Amino acid sequence: MIGPVGGPPPGVAVLPESVAVLPQSVGAPPEAGQESALSGGVAGAAALEPVLRVVLDALALGAAERGGPLPSGRPAQLSARVARALARPDGEDALHRLTALLAYGSADPADPFCAAHLHCPPLAVAVAADLAVSAINPSQDSWDQAPAATALETLLLEELARLVGYPQEAAGVLTSGGTESNLMGLTLARDRVLGRVTGCRIETGGIPDGAPPPRIFASATAHFSVHRAAALLGLGEEAVVPVPVDHELRMIPEALAGAMADCVRRGELPIAVVATAGTTDTGAIDPLPTCAALALEHGAWLHVDAAYGGGALLSERLAPLVAGIELADSVSLDWHKLGWQPAAAGVFLVRHAETYASLARRAAYLNPADDERAGYPSLLGLSLRTTRRADAFKIAVTLRTLGRSGLGRLVDACHDLARRGAAAVRAHPRLELHADPVLTTFLFRYVPADPARADRVNAGLRRRLLRKGLAVVGRTELPGEGPGRIRLKLTLLNPHTTPEQVERLIHLVAAEGQAEEDLP
Repeated sequence: MIGPVGGPPPGVAVLPESVAVLPQSVGAPPEAGQESALSGGVAGAAALEPVLRVVLDALALGAAERGGPLPSGRPAQLSARVARALARPDGEDALHRLTALLAYGSADPADPFCAAHLHCPPLAVAVAADLAVSAINPSQDSWDQAPAATALETLLLEELARLVGYPQEAAGVLTSGGTESNLMGLTLARDRVLGRVTGCRIETGGIPDGAPPPRIFASATAHFSVHRAAALLGLGEEAVVPVPVDHELRMIPEALAGAMADCVRRGELPIAVVATAGTTDTGAIDPLPTCAALALEHGAWLHVDAAYGGGALLSERLAPLVAGIELADSVSLDWHKLGWQPAAAGVFLVRHAETYASLARRAAYLNPADDERAGYPSLLGLSLRTTRRADAFKIAVTLRTLGRSGLGRLVDACHDLARRGAAAVRAHPRLELHADPVLTTFLFRYVPADPARADRVNAGLRRRLLRKGLAVVGRTELPGEGPGRIRLKLTLLNPHTTPEQVERLIHLVAAEGQAEEDLP
């Protein structure tokens, strides 16, 4: 179902303030004693089967009641319903009841009208693979907790490094996503560059007195996690130098060159250039070869945040857009964006394994040296985390099921949808397109008769769509100061959406914009 229907499904009572009660459960509760059954071992599959039937039934029931991309109503109404559900007495029906509530109360990225964020609808095969990991529960911090999963992650990362274009001596790890990957890249940049200049081990002694002030260069539209990483690393957010962008929100090469030269003249030290391959708002891709050349010239580390744009590597059509990514010292990729994996499925890669040295850790209870000498490998020193899920498994299963070409077709389908949506915006007399899509997202706005009301009308129409349960549309602001910068955003990550559905969504936004404009 694409949007909400005129009334509730049969059998659903409607309470005041549109707070519905789920129909009577049709899923059988677990048999007595099964509540404490374990998911692993020889008996684990048999224990899972009845509760999985309950979950699947409840997922379908909740989605049917929702009937659209998200539940209608205001946040307080849904919060009250969740509170009432949690306040009910414990019982065997808790799994069914709460799962149905979760499904009802979710923003469903599989709905064609849920198109706000880099929040993909996961492939069923990836979810099934993730279930297997949850059932066995391996942890990647030591070989004796994850024997096969340790080998699988290592081999998968070699495959992904080749996809990026890295040499054999590359290394990497699975992460929680771009935020963690960006922190890791900037950690290594700090340790390597400042360490080389000062002759000190930054990871152990910190930044020595008298060291030149370190600077990180990132576009004005880079992900906010770059600033957060600078703060966590003790550099301060002001160590991040914002580089101006063009109309398509790409870093301007001449501006980067000038900013780095100015930094050196002031006695500051360029330690990193963060190039974005696929900005969150427009999918813009910074000039990677130029960023690489300038980083090399100044002895800085090049980190490419390809959490979104890395998906272009799967597409023969779009891969040329990220040419130069192989020149980066480190790269972040998110397979829970243009990879259709359930979160989390982040990847961090470095071009040379030796650059990982400052993150190496030895814990006697996890990776004793004599174990490693005896052939028992450890991934502990590759991650910022200790306990860590075997997230590589679902990616490996997906790649072996669809192949790069199959995933590439999904990427191309979403790119086609974005181009079709942008064309529909361009053709509509009350809508204004910011720029043509690079990947699968684009910005636009409703243009009211009074341009001075544009920001208020666009912000209000988005909330109107949410309140009615009609659509989930993104909102952002263009760089700069003053009014007139609010834009709406469509991020198209559902390859099964049709062009006609995208056009219907565009026209729905315009209609709700007119209704919002007509308010006094």
